Amino acid sequence: MPQPPRTVEDTGLPLLFLSELLCKILYLRGRVSLADLSIHVKLPVSVLDSVLLFMRTEHLCAVMSRDDNSASTIYQLSDTGRNRTVEYFRRNHYAGPAPVSLEAYTAQVQRQSMRHVCYTRERLASGFAGFVIQDTVMDQLGAAMNSGRAIIMYGPAGSGKTYIAENLTHLLSDYIAIPHALMVDNEVIQIFDPHVHQVMPQIPASVTNLDRKNQSDSRWVACKRPIAFSGGELTLDTLELEFDDAMRFYQAPPHVKANNGLFVIDDLGRQRVSPQELMNRWIVPLGRGHDYLSLHTGYKFQIPFDVIVIFLSNEAPSNLADEAFLRRLGYKIEITALTEEQYRRVFRGVCGELAIGFSETVFQYLLHEYHHKENRPLLACYPRDLLGQIRDLALYEGKAPELNTQVLDWAWHNYFTTGQNKQRDALL
Repeated sequence: MPQPPRTVEDTGLPLLFLSELLCKILYLRGRVSLADLSIHVKLPVSVLDSVLLFMRTEHLCAVMSRDDNSASTIYQLSDTGRNRTVEYFRRNHYAGPAPVSLEAYTAQVQRQSMRHVCYTRERLASGFAGFVIQDTVMDQLGAAMNSGRAIIMYGPAGSGKTYIAENLTHLLSDYIAIPHALMVDNEVIQIFDPHVHQVMPQIPASVTNLDRKNQSDSRWVACKRPIAFSGGELTLDTLELEFDDAMRFYQAPPHVKANNGLFVIDDLGRQRVSPQELMNRWIVPLGRGHDYLSLHTGYKFQIPFDVIVIFLSNEAPSNLADEAFLRRLGYKIEITALTEEQYRRVFRGVCGELAIGFSETVFQYLLHEYHHKENRPLLACYPRDLLGQIRDLALYEGKAPELNTQVLDWAWHNYFTTGQNKQRDALL
């Protein structure tokens, strides 16, 4: 984790910006102690002392009470400060943790790059322990993760692409530093997102150790490497900064929130934007390791792109993009139907999860009476979907779920909407 700043200059932020930030917090909260201000803006007391001294010189705030412990000093806005803060709110409403500079963010992303992580066969085997995944697919995934390049996983719907992608999070076991927010050209961009970033459990700092030298910079949060998902809702606008007209600051796009981690684009080809347009948007970031974003003021800046992008699609890669883009996709991994043994392992595993007794006889019935006769591939999604319906029916009937050919007939025909309900009356 980055070391805490000792001076205003160390923060990488202008003194006036920090002054405005403290004014907005005091405006919203009234009387606030120096210790509480420090906790709120995530900056040490020693740094805020300098900012508050400037604010007092400018008659923006006043000391309401103090004692021997400077952290207990209470501050409040003056009338001049309140009037000035109204103007500050017109500029933006941001009143959260102090942001970090673009330079500091860029340096930290490089220090904790995905390229510094080694994915071994043992690491993948541990990460996918308990999951049914083909050895060839796991080997391809391991090599692909080490490459740091984009990946496309393709195969029929229900083959397990999304399931595999979701469980890649088990491989991202180390912790990195994520900033609450970023400042670019005096504009604030929120980076930290609790829906994307999983925070490392830690003991909160007490007032007595706010200025300890071995404390990390609290503007950064220790999180697991992120994994962000986008699906059919993804548009080109989604990949740009989102400016809130009311609050007057920005939300980072999903691939920035996913920096030093994974960004999974599910159902490629089903977005409102064409695959070719979407792919073209990624050519520069994937090729050069950085992206360009623009503020509403027109200011354009470069930001790190240290993300392994994983595309998931039911279509073959050749149907989605031209050869130029496909060359930038480091690995193209086909997810096919399971073997009978793999299908059995998935089926047995789901039976265990749903407290349904496994029956080899009924399993063989499923294979021969339905999969073989109807020429349906052994897709990874079928066991959970079929057994889930059997469990649902048992709950409806007030019985313990039981696996037999009658309920399997019902679940199969219900699932595939054949209009048949073999032996349904016998179930009631």
